[in-house]
Amino acid sequence: MEVTVRQPATAGTFYPSDKKELEDMIAGFFAEVPTFDNPHPPKALIVPHAGYIYSGQVAAYAYARVRGHHYSKIVLLGPSHYVYLRGVVASPHQVWRTPFGDVPTLKNGFEANALAHLNEHCLEVQLPFLQYTLKDFKILPLVIGDSNAYPISNEIRRLLDKDTLLIISSDLSHYHSYPEAEALDKASIKAIKSLDDKSSVEACGKFPIRILVSLAKTLSWKPEVLIYKNSGDVTKDKTRVVGYASLAFYAK
Repeated sequence: MEVTVRQPATAGTFYPSDKKELEDMIAGFFAEVPTFDNPHPPKALIVPHAGYIYSGQVAAYAYARVRGHHYSKIVLLGPSHYVYLRGVVASPHQVWRTPFGDVPTLKNGFEANALAHLNEHCLEVQLPFLQYTLKDFKILPLVIGDSNAYPISNEIRRLLDKDTLLIISSDLSHYHSYPEAEALDKASIKAIKSLDDKSSVEACGKFPIRILVSLAKTLSWKPEVLIYKNSGDVTKDKTRVVGYASLAFYAK
């Protein structure tokens, strides 16, 4: 039976389509991550999903935390940018492709929706980082629409074991001035760090973030803020910026 492949939608735009160029770019990001002392593997990450030139360095701070650890399953949650959805939908494809090669997907019981994944960038841009960092893993890519966090968090919880990494793909505030964005993003990060599911989080991935916060409260995971930046730090245009943060969640 022919294997169904989800072709890359944003190679050459959000990140390089040339394998060597992509590898060099990611290696450059990792080279700028300060050394840290935490031997414990993260249970979950929050990482941005903009073009690598804007948010790749921030993402590298999170992915550096999984280097040297083993994960056989990666569950990816991200918001739907192009298709209106309610609830959660999986990809029907057996394999996802990037310039680094193919990644197999996990069999699952979620509804599949090819259109929701067709042009969606938020999960795709995480794969090259994962392929650069880890070996021998499968992914469960899930796009989240308008939803109640608690029922979905219970479904996700059943998937988690010691070899599973949960990744939440989300940028923070969009198109505010630099100082406005900093204030909004500071409040969002504070709410996430305190596992406050009542406070508003200004982020495109607010629903996936709520799912993670619900899980972290239930499973006693402790978040650590790794870095915060926004697009103004890269482009120097501080009139309309997008916020990016990386956080790691650890078992207490």
